[in-house]
Amino acid sequence: MTPTRRRFLATSAAAAGAAALGSAPALADPTPPGHRPTASPPTPDPAPRPLRILILGGTGFIGPHQVRYAMYRGHDVTIFNRGRTAPGLFPGVETLIGDRDGQIDALRGRNWDAVIDNSGYVPRHVRDSANLLRDSVGRYLFTSTGSVYSFDQDEITEEGELLPIEDPESEDVDRYYGPLKILCENAVTETFRERGTVFRLHVVAGPGDTTDRFTYWPVRIDRGGEIIAPGSPDTPVQFIDVRDLAEFMILALERDIGGTYNTAGPALDPTSMAEFLYGIRAITGTPLNFTWVDERFLMDREARFQLWYPPANGPTRGISNVQSHKAVAAGLKFRPLAATALDTLDWFNAQPEERRGQLQLNLERDRGILEEWRER
Repeated sequence: MTPTRRRFLATSAAAAGAAALGSAPALADPTPPGHRPTASPPTPDPAPRPLRILILGGTGFIGPHQVRYAMYRGHDVTIFNRGRTAPGLFPGVETLIGDRDGQIDALRGRNWDAVIDNSGYVPRHVRDSANLLRDSVGRYLFTSTGSVYSFDQDEITEEGELLPIEDPESEDVDRYYGPLKILCENAVTETFRERGTVFRLHVVAGPGDTTDRFTYWPVRIDRGGEIIAPGSPDTPVQFIDVRDLAEFMILALERDIGGTYNTAGPALDPTSMAEFLYGIRAITGTPLNFTWVDERFLMDREARFQLWYPPANGPTRGISNVQSHKAVAAGLKFRPLAATALDTLDWFNAQPEERRGQLQLNLERDRGILEEWRER
């Protein structure tokens, strides 16, 4: 299928999805380097009041979308980082160089209306920045994670059970990622109180993603052929488009929204694996067919698939049952699945061959599984 044809289908699906959800069209499409734009994004109306926004980080995955959307809205942005990732990405944006680990003097003596903390993983670092900025920043928005929760719950709300803090003195992020994020959240809320905001992110998808958790599916489906549809068609799937997340973060600063929020999509109501796969199917004309393979059959062969977390009734069942009603009530909107899938695929296909080669499709493994499935 030609890019024009795919774009038409995705646009049609997007319009239908927006009408069904009652959501407004996306206001901006901030794209990181390497993304092949297909159309000029609409310019949103300026914010009611321009803000001075400090972003701790700003050049990773989420940060560039925040920076660009904030600039679209007319805000004055400053970023603070070590200057190692994509230096010079924003030549028109003030960049302060430093390190969260004891080198934050560049933040002293300055004032901002709000800060977004994307790079806080160690409680000590977050406490240092929160204490330093307490009297010079109006609102502190901390980027946290859904990994703070115990996933052994039928559904997860903001009041859900959190992980235990086994070693509060540890700074081993690889071992204690979720618990350390809890302590980081506490550092913000204890310092800023009602001026603190916490967003607990789910799987983040879209142009610029380095994890390939969502990207796997548009790429695999566009490759075509016989594709394993894992488990049950009713299995829930969740993720959030990075642009929806970035826009909600800037909105929270503009509206001075406090509190803690789950941010999981791609819709308020549950999205099934069948809806997920066939929704992505709509963006490509490549010949393909889905073969549903039993959960137990796949688990016995230790076959894992992105965004699929078996067993459906096991101790990780809550990971795709995160409730985002509070965030939606506060203004979070979701763009249609087809728009996320197509933009992600376009971005991925424009990446260098070395980057594209990092995504493992496991085609040989899947062919073997499908042969066994047919012969069972």
